[in-house]
This record gives sequence, structure tokens and C-alpha cells, in this order.
Amino acid sequence: MTDQAPFADQETLLELFAGIHPTNNQPIFEKVLATPLANVSEYRLLKSPLFVRGLAALDSVKINEDARGRFTLLEHSGNLCVRVFLRQPNEDLEVQLTAELEKLGGSLDIKTERAMVYSIHFGVGFSSIEALLNKWANSDQAKWVYGNVYDPETGDPLNWWQALLQV
Repeated sequence: MTDQAPFADQETLLELFAGIHPTNNQPIFEKVLATPLANVSEYRLLKSPLFVRGLAALDSVKINEDARGRFTLLEHSGNLCVRVFLRQPNEDLEVQLTAELEKLGGSLDIKTERAMVYSIHFGVGFSSIEALLNKWANSDQAKWVYGNVYDPETGDPLNWWQALLQV
């Protein structure tokens, strides 16, 4: 797979399956910004998603044409997806945390009234990232979680970054 997307100037919104609603058992879908790759049905995500598990910005996916919103992860980019959830809107926290993560090369991909999603490369180091997040978003007002580090069913680390360390 090449590093450069041949259609990098074309952006599209992919509708990806994010899970099942706990009260009405209906599927939940999230629109995620992406750019097409050379092969049909393959895309590179431009931002980390808020609800879709297992993905981060610049990951490559193949869309399953036979099942709405279903996809296969083709390649991890090395980015971590970090989700911060707020009890109440907190502009000061967003400004401070965003500035600190940007110093480490991270970016704010999504901002809503009560949630923020950041992308940051795992190479920065889990301990550095977690220390920063625990300082700013580990209270009764704000909590953070990784979106693509742990298996959603078992809670076990996915360890996808180990293969990238071998390169």
C-alpha cells in the first residue's frame, strides 16, 4: 500500500457501523471523513471517529458493500484515537488539552459540546500521552479513553503497534 492516496483531493463521508443502541437495539452509524484509495471500496480516514471502535486518523479500511457500514481494517497508521468525554461543556479544558497535545504532534479531530476526539501517533509514547490526559481529563468532570487500543469485547490490548515497531 502506498503512503500517498491517489485521490487525496477527494473527500467523502463514509457511514460506518459504530454499534448497537443499548435501549432500542437499533444499529448506530457514524459519518467519518475519508479519502478514496486506488482500489474500489478502500479509503483512508482523515480524522479519528468519535464512536466507531478500532480506528484512528489515517487508518485504511475496506468497505463491505454487502453490509451497511461494515468495514475491514486494512492498515493501521500508527495514530491513536483518544476520546475525551465531558460532564458539562468546558471550553478552558479543550483549549488547554488541545494545546498540550498539539505540542506532542497530536490534533483535535472532532469537537462537540461534550466530547473531543484527538489523534496522536503512538510513537510519542503511551506513558507521555497518558500522563498528559490524566492531568487534564481524569476527574468527575472529564474522562478519557482510547478508541483503538483495547478490544471492545475483552478489554485486552490490541497490540497493533508492535508490528509498526518492527518496521
